[in-house]
Amino acid sequence: MSNEQILEELKKVIYPGFKKSIVEFGFVKSVDPDIVVEVVSAKQEVAASVKKDIEALNLGKNIIIQAPKVEAEKSNSRSGKNIAPQIKNFVMVSSGKGGVGKSTTTLNLAISMAKQGKKVGLLDADIYGPNIPRMLGCENMQPSVVGQRLMPMQTHGIEMMSMGVLIEAGTGLMWRGSMIMKAITQLLEEVNWSDLDVLFLDMPPGTGDAQITLAQSVPVTAGVCVTTPQVVALDDSARSLDMFNKLHIPIAGIVENMSGFICPDCGKEYDIFGKDGANELTSKYKTQILAQIPIEPAIRIGGDSGKPVSFYEPNSVSAKRYEEATIKLWSELEEINKNGGADNSAIQPDNSGKAACH
Repeated sequence: MSNEQILEELKKVIYPGFKKSIVEFGFVKSVDPDIVVEVVSAKQEVAASVKKDIEALNLGKNIIIQAPKVEAEKSNSRSGKNIAPQIKNFVMVSSGKGGVGKSTTTLNLAISMAKQGKKVGLLDADIYGPNIPRMLGCENMQPSVVGQRLMPMQTHGIEMMSMGVLIEAGTGLMWRGSMIMKAITQLLEEVNWSDLDVLFLDMPPGTGDAQITLAQSVPVTAGVCVTTPQVVALDDSARSLDMFNKLHIPIAGIVENMSGFICPDCGKEYDIFGKDGANELTSKYKTQILAQIPIEPAIRIGGDSGKPVSFYEPNSVSAKRYEEATIKLWSELEEINKNGGADNSAIQPDNSGKAACH
């Protein structure tokens, strides 16, 4: 067999948990003299499954399964590398902990911004918990491919791409940092995003590889922190805001979720979880409250049914507050750009190959 014929045969080997082959993912590093394949999962059974499927093809080659090499991260600045230059503004939505409504907030901010006439995209960069497709009712849809690039999905007036539409439902990703970084970069670089006014980035909770990779790949215009009024959540949110500062990302503001409860029977608002807890953070980090979003049945119903409240319930209290938040956010983006934009140039790799923020 020629090398081309071997590669064609290897396209029959689907990477476990995904719908694409090891060839399409670029995991086949060599076919001569040996077949060398990188397996990015930490689970040994994944490597065993890939090797077994290759052996079943009877290609007459020695098969080597290896882990990917970790490359040193590179610095980025507004005047330097930008792997998605057609996008005017990148907004990173992050939280110090999970369960505070970060994805719900990102989604509704994106839709509200689009309703104001802006061209908006949403990248679900929460690799471990990609919930955006379900929230938009797109969980059973697959993106189309034109040439070598994925086309973002068009829905609810925005463009969207998520790892959730590229893997099988319910699949758990056991990925090391290097693979997370590669996936984030590919979702930016290999998706055919339009000339967008804003791309919202729904981040994984915490302050790890995904956030650093994005800050080094594109000039993030501003960061939005999502929290709840409880003290524990606020402690974690402080870490998220500190991360923005260390990555030299301007802080556009804080969204306080679950800030009060609106009774569906009488419409009265009750502060069952407290309120105004994020005010101390705004003072410390010299930022603002973009919105205080209450617990409202329409938000939960919309998220579960794929009908976002900002789109289907525009007269609800929450939808109006998201709209107010995006007006404030757009004003902040204009101000940041007027003053020269974001500068992530201080993010430098240290001697160990890990990012260090100076």
